[in-house]
Amino acid sequence: MNDIAEFYPLIGRVLLGALFLQSGISKLTNWSGTKGYMASTGLVATPLLLSLTILIESLGGLALILGYYAAFSGMVLALFLVPVTIIFHKFWQAEGMERQNQRVAFLKNLAIIGGLLFVAAYGAGPLSLG
Repeated sequence: MNDIAEFYPLIGRVLLGALFLQSGISKLTNWSGTKGYMASTGLVATPLLLSLTILIESLGGLALILGYYAAFSGMVLALFLVPVTIIFHKFWQAEGMERQNQRVAFLKNLAIIGGLLFVAAYGAGPLSLG
């Protein structure tokens, strides 16, 4: 194994974690817009769901970045993304370019779930707080 390979788990965790941390912060700073978007999909109890989403994304993302309970955080975020992907990226109901855009977003989320499952299975790696 080359010298830089020991940094791969850290780099992967930071890239995955940054996505969720930024997303959680963005939802917090745009509470009303995010709540409105969630309601437009037919979700009920949007204030509660939005609060839970912000907590899961922010704390889960930070835990991944730091490598603190990374395996647990990876599993929680992977499980969280399953209904999120199905609810918000219904490419099968879209038409034209929107269908393609939603299909890409759906498949990207599946890829992210795959990365999170790697973290859940193998842990944070050598450079972590865990």
